[in-house]
Amino acid sequence: MGRLGGKVAVVTGAGSGIGRATSILFAREGARLVVADQNADGVNETAQLIAQAGGTAQAMVGDAGEEASVAGFIEEAVAVFGTIDIVHANAGVSGGVVPIFEQTEDYWRRILQINLIGPFLAIKHAGKRMVEQGRGSIVLTSSVAGLAANAGAAAYSASKAGVISLAQTSAASFLGTGVRVNAICPGLIETEMTRPFFDSVRAAGKDHKIGQLNPLQRAGQPEEIAAMALFLASDEASYVNGQAFAVDGGLSSSLPFSRPIR
Repeated sequence: MGRLGGKVAVVTGAGSGIGRATSILFAREGARLVVADQNADGVNETAQLIAQAGGTAQAMVGDAGEEASVAGFIEEAVAVFGTIDIVHANAGVSGGVVPIFEQTEDYWRRILQINLIGPFLAIKHAGKRMVEQGRGSIVLTSSVAGLAANAGAAAYSASKAGVISLAQTSAASFLGTGVRVNAICPGLIETEMTRPFFDSVRAAGKDHKIGQLNPLQRAGQPEEIAAMALFLASDEASYVNGQAFAVDGGLSSSLPFSRPIR
């Protein structure tokens, strides 16, 4: 039995990046999963990778920002596996870099819909089930961009700041129920969403500058975020609630600098 032996988890944004890494790690640690994503090919590949490694995962295609889809993910987990113990509301979009005077209302709505309303919907629908059974762990993916400026564009940063507040306020809302809610704030992580940045830097021959503003002087990998998600999902974090954890190589712990201080 692994650290999640006997537990059932739902992971959104599971078709690539952090969601895929988390899904694979959860399965390796004994969880049975519903993995969800808008990208059918990606999420089916994630489920196949889990199955090939001996795990159990049900793939679903849907929009993590739409209530019908999110309710369906939770209902599927309960229908197939009988319960729901863990949700990692991870799906998100960056919106790209758009000058603030060129940002439209629709641009903001879509980012907030997926990045902030999506986690709320996961809390709403999974939380009901978890309260009934007196236990559960909900993990939200925020960002260091939700902690301070200059780590992301305005709409993205605002949405991720909202996720941190959502973790805090919903943890308080679950007073006395045994349901925990926490957030992870990744720094610069190499994923499908950030690939254009990495590709452009490498094409310019500036690989050495990637991650230069954090004390570890490198970017992170999805598996490093998945490790924190695993801890928060597991019973090892049974007294951890309403918190936001930066996993960023130290970026948010210091003022930016371009080279090591000797």
